[in-house]
Amino acid sequence: MAHAISTRSLTKRFGRREVLHGVDFMVETGSIFGMIGPNGAGKTTTMRCLLDIIRPTDGEVRVLGKDPREGGPALRRRIGYLPGELFLEGRVTGRKLLAHYQAISGPVAPGRIDGLAERLGLDLDRHTRKLSKGNKQKLGLIQAFMHDPELLVLDEPTSGLDPLVQQEFHAMMREAQHKGQTIFLSSHVLSEVQQTADTVAILRDGRIVAVESVSGLREGAVRRLRLTASAITAHDAGALLGSVPGVGHVEVLDSGDGGVTVAATLEGSIQPLVRMLGSLQLTDLVLDEPDLEESVLKMYSSPVGDAS
Repeated sequence: MAHAISTRSLTKRFGRREVLHGVDFMVETGSIFGMIGPNGAGKTTTMRCLLDIIRPTDGEVRVLGKDPREGGPALRRRIGYLPGELFLEGRVTGRKLLAHYQAISGPVAPGRIDGLAERLGLDLDRHTRKLSKGNKQKLGLIQAFMHDPELLVLDEPTSGLDPLVQQEFHAMMREAQHKGQTIFLSSHVLSEVQQTADTVAILRDGRIVAVESVSGLREGAVRRLRLTASAITAHDAGALLGSVPGVGHVEVLDSGDGGVTVAATLEGSIQPLVRMLGSLQLTDLVLDEPDLEESVLKMYSSPVGDAS
């Protein structure tokens, strides 16, 4: 099976309000696919259509080769789902609640639940009503991962988790991918998905703005550059830097006995810049990591269909 998920012209209307406008994307089997977008972009609606929690108004959806409307319980057992708004029965312990989910989702390997709880730092014998938001989120993650499903659908999975637990969650995702599982997750924060995702879809106002590999996003992202060079005038340094493809916003910060300090931005390949730097007598050079957040924000703000 080439694709674990595929949609074509996925459209969803609630009354007269259309919230998904012909969404098309595919998720390769065994990949980690991240969907990012601001709150209200349609991420949760898309996931619910994939899982037949709500039904599309129009378009086609395939999940693990099946139409979700016809897959029934057999298809659902092959999926692990963490909803964005997690509601848990409060009168039972986490352990009893997971036993209930296990009866629904199918076989769970012995020791699997306790192992996940230990990794995430969760006490399964506490009543769920006494758990903090972060611990409830851990419980939700365990129920999604515990039966090793073919497909994991995770809506804002790191919500409420502290940074150390987020790192453990990222490790769990990489292990799942190594075992051949597919992961589809959503977030409104790019940094949450860029650490682990292979491909990112950017959703805005119910439309896919772009589908790009994380490496492709990095290549097209904006870097900030600052260099100091000796034996060159401020004018020549600025002109030389400005002649490099992808360099913009050139600004001379200082010019004195210590040399000329120039700042700029770089978009695209760094190779032309590297070749140019060989002609300078550098005394200092700072090239920041690509600012993916800035690149994605440009896609959010540009007119739809003009974000390439």
